[in-house]
Amino acid sequence: MYYGSNVEIIVIAVIIFVYLSPLIIGSLVMGFQKKVKSIHPESKLNKPIFVGYSWTYFFFGFFVPIFRGEIVVGLLHAILSFITFGLFWLVMSFLYNRQYSERLIASGWQLSDTEERNQLVRLKLRISDQ
Repeated sequence: MYYGSNVEIIVIAVIIFVYLSPLIIGSLVMGFQKKVKSIHPESKLNKPIFVGYSWTYFFFGFFVPIFRGEIVVGLLHAILSFITFGLFWLVMSFLYNRQYSERLIASGWQLSDTEERNQLVRLKLRISDQ
C-alpha cells in the first residue's frame, strides 16, 4: 500500500494550521475585528475605527495602513517587515488596530456609533467616557 498521499495531506494540513494559528489565536484572545463609526467634529467626515485582532493586517500586511491613508506608516511597516523577514508583519497583526484607533482618537476623531460599540472601543483602548 502507498501511504504517500495521506502523509502529504497531513503535512499540508499542519502547514496550513501553523500558518493560520496566529489568526486563530488572535481572534480567540483579542476578539474578531470590529468596525466602529467615528466622526471628525470639524470636517464632519466619517471614518471607521477598528478594534480586535487585525485579520486584514495578517493577510495584507503593510498595505493596510497605506489603504487607510497612513502612507508613511505603511512604508515604515514595509521596511520593517522586509528587515525582519515577516516577523514584524506577524506581530503587527496583534497591534495595528489598536495603534490606528489610538492615532485617530488622539487627532480629534470622536466615536459616533451605538453606545454599545462606543463602549467597546473605550474598553479596548482604555479611554474614559467622552
